[in-house]
Amino acid sequence: MKIGILGSGTVAQTLGAGLIKLGYNVKLGTRDPGKLDEWFDKVSGRGTVGSFEDAAAFGEMVFNCTAGMHSIEALRSARAENLAGKILVDVANPLDFSSGMPPTLSVSNTDSLGEQIQRTFPEARVVKTLNTVNASVMINPAALPGKHTVFVSGNDADAKAQVTE
Repeated sequence: MKIGILGSGTVAQTLGAGLIKLGYNVKLGTRDPGKLDEWFDKVSGRGTVGSFEDAAAFGEMVFNCTAGMHSIEALRSARAENLAGKILVDVANPLDFSSGMPPTLSVSNTDSLGEQIQRTFPEARVVKTLNTVNASVMINPAALPGKHTVFVSGNDADAKAQVTE
């Protein structure tokens, strides 16, 4: 399966490397592809890098690993037609650092980033998950002993089942 990942930070790079190790074809999308030269070298050239639009067009499934405050803008750059009909796994958190640390949430209580993404991209099959765990746990849940539960939210039961698998 081909997976497009939007973002260039730790979460995007960690998920990308982990998915490549599992045998997936991965393209990371960013505003500045040159920024990911080191990641590309780390994954032995098995992943590719491009724009948000490139990654969304490439992926049969797309992960949103952008900064939550800028997710809608990044997804617009990826283009709605590149997301239509695809599962869009949203792992972003809408953290607002404008007043320093600790951050606050830019969306809360009566709305969520996942809901905003679904409203903005109604043809995408949005699944919100993994945003409550560290990136290293996302790719290696066995690092934490015991049995665990991870939230998987969205309106599309089939999309949630595929993401869970």
